[in-house]
Amino acid sequence: MSEIAQAQAESSSGHWQLQTIVGQLRAARDQWRSQNGRSSGEHGGRELPSREAMRTILEQLCGALFPMRLGPVDLREESEDFYVGHTLDVALNSLLAQARLELRYVARRGKADDTEIDAHAVRLVQDFAAALPGLRGVLDTDVLAAYHGDPAARSVDEVLLCYPGILAVIHHRLAHHLYRAGLPLLARISSELAHSATGIDIHPGAQIGPSFFIDHGTGVVIGETAIIGERVRIYQAVTLGAKRFPADEDGQLQKGQPRHPIVEDDVVIYAGATILGRITIGKGSTIGGNVWLTRSVAPGSNLTQANLQHDDGSQK
Repeated sequence: MSEIAQAQAESSSGHWQLQTIVGQLRAARDQWRSQNGRSSGEHGGRELPSREAMRTILEQLCGALFPMRLGPVDLREESEDFYVGHTLDVALNSLLAQARLELRYVARRGKADDTEIDAHAVRLVQDFAAALPGLRGVLDTDVLAAYHGDPAARSVDEVLLCYPGILAVIHHRLAHHLYRAGLPLLARISSELAHSATGIDIHPGAQIGPSFFIDHGTGVVIGETAIIGERVRIYQAVTLGAKRFPADEDGQLQKGQPRHPIVEDDVVIYAGATILGRITIGKGSTIGGNVWLTRSVAPGSNLTQANLQHDDGSQK
């Protein structure tokens, strides 16, 4: 008997005791839903948006934004517009379904009915679609910034096809629009898909200006309330994080408070730098590798580990 046939025989003979395990897992789900006031979704269907659906939507949007480079391998220029139109139609209808799920999830304890939710979802996706040409224009500045900022880049096409920082920024530009539109769960899924693929963690709430370049990229973290100006370049393992997390009277962390850095125009931040708190990095500054920074710096500053140390070794 083959190994596959033997495994099937063992399974069919109750080797795994699946009936018992399935019952126990259902009991655990029912207990959690009861404790948290949750249902199994409308008519027993899916309650939350799908990561896999968003992965497909983002791939389609990337193809529609850059059809001859991120689109299908057999695409020709004469059919480019047809491909873009068809792909956007599919992607936006799928995005509408996911937006409805998020809005219904948020409103499950409210008074909004399905008709209002559906109309709201349609408006949000219409606005998202209308924003795509502008997003493409900003992404073009990001691609050019990467090409001009990296002497190893041989073409803008290489940058778009190969650089993980560009993939992360494309996802971020799309996710940031969803975040600002009131679809934070879809936005976070979009960002985390890029994070998983690239090692670059950009919260969709972060505000990032045009001509943004992340070189190499692995280990970069940019927090929710970070504000980044134009023509900023950062390298791998840079953190724009929070210094502390204020809590309310009940000890719960306060949400949405400004707690991440402001990085002004034309700043360069080298590998391994950690910049924490609501501080400002002045225009045109350079922050050296592995610097730990918790205070604002003036425009035009040039900070390294060496010039941040007192004679006794303590940090300024």
